[in-house]
Amino acid sequence: MVEIAGRPLPEGSWWDWEVIVRDGGRLRLAAGYDLTYHHGLEVVLTDPCFVSCPAAFQDPVFREPTAEETARLRRALGGEPPVVVAFEADAGGSGPVSCLIAAERLDIVPGFFRRGDDGRATRA
Repeated sequence: MVEIAGRPLPEGSWWDWEVIVRDGGRLRLAAGYDLTYHHGLEVVLTDPCFVSCPAAFQDPVFREPTAEETARLRRALGGEPPVVVAFEADAGGSGPVSCLIAAERLDIVPGFFRRGDDGRATRA
């Protein structure tokens, strides 16, 4: 079973990932096997306070944050955030990239989300 920040992801083909919303209040990631027309999973991070990840990536391997990453967040934020997501992923370079996200809350939303011509996702 794959987990993200200690929360299980539903069964599925979640190898393509993309940031579809990034504003001051949330970071929303879409996941699926082909994100061109639809996706089957959204991971919503509410009140993100630290984001270090590419806009699109493949095959993430989620893990616990390292001691160094936790110390980095403490220094940057002045404390430990409630949710920390750490992973390695293929971002199209010569090797995997280490990613780190800290937020107040994490929600996992399975479903069928269509992509409109404008790139926006709507739940079908």
